[in-house]
Amino acid sequence: MSSSQNGSSRSLPNKTPCLSFWQRTTRAFPLLHANRNTPVPSRSKYVVIGAGISGGLTAFELIEAGVKGEDIIILEAREAASGASSRNAGHVRPGTHLYHESFYCLFANRPIDAFRGFSAYAKVHGEEQALKIIANERLVLEKVDEFTKKYGVQCDFNLTTTFDVCMTPEFAAYEAESFDAYKNTGGDVSHIKFYEGEEAQTKTKVNGAVAAYEWPAGSSHPAKLAQFLLQAVVSRGGKLFTFCPATELRRNESEPELWDVHTPRGIVTAERVVHCTNAHAALLLPHLEPYIQPNRAQAHSLIPTPSFAAENALRNTFSLRYSLHHFYSLIQRQNDGTLVLGVSRSNPTLSQETRASVYSTDDTSYNEEIVRDALQSFNQIFPDFDSASAVHGEGLDHAWTGIIAMTTDSVPFVGAIESLPGQYICAGFNGHGKF
Repeated sequence: MSSSQNGSSRSLPNKTPCLSFWQRTTRAFPLLHANRNTPVPSRSKYVVIGAGISGGLTAFELIEAGVKGEDIIILEAREAASGASSRNAGHVRPGTHLYHESFYCLFANRPIDAFRGFSAYAKVHGEEQALKIIANERLVLEKVDEFTKKYGVQCDFNLTTTFDVCMTPEFAAYEAESFDAYKNTGGDVSHIKFYEGEEAQTKTKVNGAVAAYEWPAGSSHPAKLAQFLLQAVVSRGGKLFTFCPATELRRNESEPELWDVHTPRGIVTAERVVHCTNAHAALLLPHLEPYIQPNRAQAHSLIPTPSFAAENALRNTFSLRYSLHHFYSLIQRQNDGTLVLGVSRSNPTLSQETRASVYSTDDTSYNEEIVRDALQSFNQIFPDFDSASAVHGEGLDHAWTGIIAMTTDSVPFVGAIESLPGQYICAGFNGHGKF
């Protein structure tokens, strides 16, 4: 097994992860350490591996479809909802790499576009599928809004709009080309507004904005959403086992159509196994290793200065882009004003060592160089923030990392694993969140 410190997806999650802003504010969740020392049952019809949003929603939807809660167990390697679901930047920004039939990808670790990726997707998957991928981005936002309202989910969901801000003329030209390609192929752009020059700067409040695109989006507290799903499953009879990783899968010797799921606390024999392990999927599915690459992302919470507090709070979310891979994401939580700033690792001013460290499954700490870059860039983009005059308690609050899963064709693995009857997968979200 590869070390959790390197970039291999054939590893268990690190045993001593840092806490994200979201995790620090949900430490009282009663199922955080559910069944920590309890042996697993010997049999279960369904075993869901992973207690993030994907795992929680999978179990939730099974119960909604008529499966008895008592027939489902969820295995989690660490505490409940400890992975990427609770480590992202809080975006619910139209964007997912799934098609219309699926509702498994939502809460983004990094901002996603409403048209920008069309040309890239078309080269790999063809224009027809690329149109479906982009169109589903809009559908997903509507589904989140509908879901949170229907079930009364207290996850601080805020329906608003987002700005895709072009910080350089070169990237503005790239965005314009992508927009035209999407529109000319039949893509719906009726919900997208465009601004440039002074209008873009006025609309976004971004110093130096060259152009900007605006479309419907939102933000949320992702850990609260994941925890809602897990609580709902357990309250309806499902069982959650934390600190209980699935370490191996084997066909049952007596009943080959069943699967033995090995854990440190026993073996559970299952009729159906669902892999919701994202960047760690290849540990149990080694044939996926060439197709999934773990990447380490970093985010920061900031306490606003007066220029971003009260009536000055930002009401929109942002993707602030200097190039395709050099960007910053930003939301401001409406209930407490906290700013959440996400950072890419492709900034050319970062050291080669820092840029190379992206290929890792180590989420134990954060990178100081990225913190400095994030704060410096934030102050350049929003000079009114005025960090130099911040009083004690304002400015940087916390920094953390999370592991996302990149796939070779930029789309996730969702559905039945044909070579392994009875096994299913929902993983490989390319940093585009999961729901």
